[in-house]
Amino acid sequence: MRGWRRTAIFVALLILLAEATVLSLATGPAPLPAGKAFRILLSPLPYLHGLAADAGENERNIVFQVRLPRFLLALLVGASLAVAGMVLQSLFQNAMADPAIIGVSAGGALGATVAVMLGLDFALFGLGPRTLAAFVGAVGVTGLVYALSRRGGRTPVGLLLLTGLAVASLCSSLASLLLVLGKAGQVTDVVFWMMGSVAYQGWQEVQMILPYALLGAALAFAYSRELNALLLGDEQAAFLGIPVERAKLVLLACGALLAAASVAVAGIVGFVGLIVPHVMRLLVGPEHRVLVPVSFLAGGLVVTLSALVATMLGAVPLGIITSLLGAPFFLYLLHRQGGYRF
Repeated sequence: MRGWRRTAIFVALLILLAEATVLSLATGPAPLPAGKAFRILLSPLPYLHGLAADAGENERNIVFQVRLPRFLLALLVGASLAVAGMVLQSLFQNAMADPAIIGVSAGGALGATVAVMLGLDFALFGLGPRTLAAFVGAVGVTGLVYALSRRGGRTPVGLLLLTGLAVASLCSSLASLLLVLGKAGQVTDVVFWMMGSVAYQGWQEVQMILPYALLGAALAFAYSRELNALLLGDEQAAFLGIPVERAKLVLLACGALLAAASVAVAGIVGFVGLIVPHVMRLLVGPEHRVLVPVSFLAGGLVVTLSALVATMLGAVPLGIITSLLGAPFFLYLLHRQGGYRF
């Protein structure tokens, strides 16, 4: 029965994502009929050039230059955060773990704050200094957490967790200090970025996160056996022939890069990396060969729908929507279960 259930959930996620795609392309300040938006999307395909003959150039630009990259960015951000959260929950053997626990969000926020406060003005591959600094900050802080947690060639999970919390707190304090000392316009820019958004980004951001999202998910899937074994603890995993320390390093890097790319292009989008893998684990079980692709799709769906709600409300920051929807649902889930189970 579980095999049929997993298949049904996977198919349902694909159908919902297809519907979310059409709604995302049709919704905005200049709404389009869903059918027309779908025809415009398909029109570049061979033998379908005349499918959207009634669409004007302006409507095509809205779909391909504004709404399609917004949808793809939301999809990739959600998928990346969900897979990152799933990897870290298994690595820490704790269903309450998420990407923020290793300092990714705080490091990205500090990097973005420094870039804005210094007034940096350059571009690399079409990406601005805030995006690049956020990525460097997120990856750099994660590397620092890992280096500080090494003891005798090993990386104790408990020490990694506590070090991540301490370093994240330090980064958040430094970012807050810079905001206090900054100018009003700079503070507004950084605070809005911290709330998370995919409304004003374009194809450059999609191109940046795409390789991380795909390669990170592929790596997590390839390490499904190691993730399954780590749920049993380090000693049991080693007994099963898993090179524990190497697996920890690879998986930590995988989760950190997925989350760092998401933070860099979309700011801080809360609760996705915590809730989505937790719920998917309850629905499909702890087998990571199933959990990785299901979490990828579910994370993309959650952020896509949240971005759609944010657009309908007038470009409300995405992070506010995910928190408003995610926090009550997670409280309900915890109350219903009488706690949490892994």
